[in-house]
Amino acid sequence: MATETVAKPRTSVRVGVQKFGTFLSGMIMPNIGAFIAWGIITALFIEKGYFPTPALGGFGTDADGVPYTGLVGPMITYLLPLLIAYTGGKMVHGVRGGVVGAIGTMGVIVGAGIPMFIGAMIMGPLGGWSMKKLDSLWDGKIRPGFEMLVNNFSAGIWGALLAMLGFFGISPLVASFTEAAGKGVEFLVNNGLLPLTSIFIEPAKVLFLNNAINHGVLTPLGVQQAQVDGKSILFLLEANPGPGLGILLAFALFGRGAAKASAPGAAIIHFFGGIHEIYFPYVLMKPALIVAAIAGGMTGIATLSITGAGFRAPVAPGSIIAVYAQAASDSYVGVTLSVLLATAVSFLVAAVILRASKNKGDADGDLSAATSKMEDMKGKKSSVSSHLTGGSGNVAVLAGPVRNVVFACDAGMGSSAMGASVLRNKIKAAGFPDVKVTNSAIANLSDTYDIVVTHQDLTERAKPATSSAEHFSVDNFMNSPKYDEIVELVRSSHQDSGAADAAPAAAAATPTPARTDEVAATPASDILVSESVILTGTATTRDEAIDEAGRLLLARGAVDQGYVDAMHEREESVSTYMGSFLAIPHGTNAAKDHIIKSAVSVIRYPNGIDWNGKEVKFVVGVAGVNNEHLHILSSIAKVFTSKDQVARLESAGSVEEILDLFGKVNA
Repeated sequence: MATETVAKPRTSVRVGVQKFGTFLSGMIMPNIGAFIAWGIITALFIEKGYFPTPALGGFGTDADGVPYTGLVGPMITYLLPLLIAYTGGKMVHGVRGGVVGAIGTMGVIVGAGIPMFIGAMIMGPLGGWSMKKLDSLWDGKIRPGFEMLVNNFSAGIWGALLAMLGFFGISPLVASFTEAAGKGVEFLVNNGLLPLTSIFIEPAKVLFLNNAINHGVLTPLGVQQAQVDGKSILFLLEANPGPGLGILLAFALFGRGAAKASAPGAAIIHFFGGIHEIYFPYVLMKPALIVAAIAGGMTGIATLSITGAGFRAPVAPGSIIAVYAQAASDSYVGVTLSVLLATAVSFLVAAVILRASKNKGDADGDLSAATSKMEDMKGKKSSVSSHLTGGSGNVAVLAGPVRNVVFACDAGMGSSAMGASVLRNKIKAAGFPDVKVTNSAIANLSDTYDIVVTHQDLTERAKPATSSAEHFSVDNFMNSPKYDEIVELVRSSHQDSGAADAAPAAAAATPTPARTDEVAATPASDILVSESVILTGTATTRDEAIDEAGRLLLARGAVDQGYVDAMHEREESVSTYMGSFLAIPHGTNAAKDHIIKSAVSVIRYPNGIDWNGKEVKFVVGVAGVNNEHLHILSSIAKVFTSKDQVARLESAGSVEEILDLFGKVNA
């Protein structure tokens, strides 16, 4: 018991640090292009650049004696921190969180008067998180028609308060930290101790804290140094590709199996592509190799210090191309020696470690397992993992047990909700109630899911936003054979992680908890009423059926005519045929402003109508606000996955029988 009590906190701390590092990296990586743009402008146009231009570089004065502002200063002071803050806020609470986070960060920037990357990393997520908490206070309580007023003013008021908090509260703290860090770096430089930073930087890479250290601490300090001296050594402390290249070359010569075979290609991706995470699994296979990375890093930094080499702007990504692009004009020799010597030392140390382990008869380890471990630490799949695991790159490799599944459609309202309900029930029945199955509009997807399910016509639209996920395309939402494949993937992923036996046992021993994505506050009787159910529809074509379903929604005062028009628009892009004689026409994502309240209409066509070549006997019109309609769709989905239930619907003699059938499904 004592051992278990001690071990768990260690694991919790390690996982917490890894998740924290991954989150910080997530704020930086989408904005690397902006860093590159700023670096190019800096390298070209500052006073010590290749083409000094006062108006662009921000030095000198104009004809009236007014100092030039230029692009360099405003971009590093305002643009880059605000982009980071917006990204951080968006990660927490969507676009709304990003906007509020950026507003708050403006207060930190103005208050400190220096590049505020650390302030942006604090205020961006804080703004998104706090706005999310505020929104939850009045979620579902705003009267129809006042949503825009409340949402916009609440964001504006809270953003203004955060800006003042940033100006008076956070900016002095961050400025003090930056000043202390600057003095610390100055002490290390003056005493020749700067190479010792590799002892912390190289292990931090494997923990995915590298971007937080590089762009959160070293970049702001380097910018200040470069503004004074025209260059800074700090930009390459973390980004030097030499240490990782040496390790990969050692595996290419002295490794075994998949590690040896994949190392040359990984070296190319690492050195020229600048994706350093590709060598992390090799280190994880043999943790002793972190010594090689540290030795190489220390050598590279020492070489830069001795030669006086430096860079005009951040080296991002850590590609040799970016290294030379940002190097100061007097630093090419020092930079070249730094990379070469770092590679050589790292290679020699790694070779000794690999050769020693071979002599002891040890195996090189499982590269696939190490890659999965790396991705598990990162918290998401790796864009380069297919190179290491032998995959094609078209299908993501699961980094652990499936936890998060999303069913996506254009509007995230009808077909995705039905499909998610069917798939959720299948996964629960298989004994995995903790696997979260939700639905979403494609426009709202983020790269945080393990599995993404879409209609076959929408898969290509969903992939760019969810490139790390496994993608499944379906054409029948009610009983697609793909659902069984997904259930098997869920089962195998839990088996591979050692959790297979626990999940079914837990499902049998404990009741399934209620899920927020299945239960809504509005009673079903307020969404599906008898007036919105027709036993025998009059339509004979698909478009007439959509109009008939839309008229019932109009009669309820649930939508305006614009929404009915959008139902037709949605059908022209992607069919809402679900399978089992069911279609659920609904509007596009852009048509949600035309919804006044949630409502569902049901029309039966005993003789059937042609729906894009499929026979449809039941048309369910859907209009939903704040997911209030999802529990009705869940009930409908459960009915249409049962042939007996569908037969009862076909033979129902009254509206009450249909309402009763849908109502009892969840009892």
